[in-house]
Amino acid sequence: MESESSEETGGSPPQRDPAPRPSRRVFSAAYKLRIVTEYENAPHGEKGAILRREGLFSSHVVEWTRARDAGALGRTRAADRGPEKEPVRSAEQIEVEKLRRENERLKARLATTETALDIMGKGVPRTREAT
Repeated sequence: MESESSEETGGSPPQRDPAPRPSRRVFSAAYKLRIVTEYENAPHGEKGAILRREGLFSSHVVEWTRARDAGALGRTRAADRGPEKEPVRSAEQIEVEKLRRENERLKARLATTETALDIMGKGVPRTREAT
């Protein structure tokens, strides 16, 4: 009878997975370069021993070798972040650029206004007066 009662109430708590979830390994550029160099210089038959010792796959070494040959492993972390910052401009250079943009905007607005006046027939003849 006891076995029936334990089955009805659930008896034992639910089983949890005993193995923790694995995390992705991250390798530094220096480590990758060291392993690729060691792998390439290893005598025939010793390459597999290096992979076993480090817990790596041959695909790791192939990928890292391609990255090294492309120049991606030699870069610093700053190069991975993105393009370099623009050089610092002086306040005068910033003001000149701002005035140039405003000048272009006003020229475009003037051209639009003159075109509208010409269409309406109210255009003022353009004559230059001597000043």
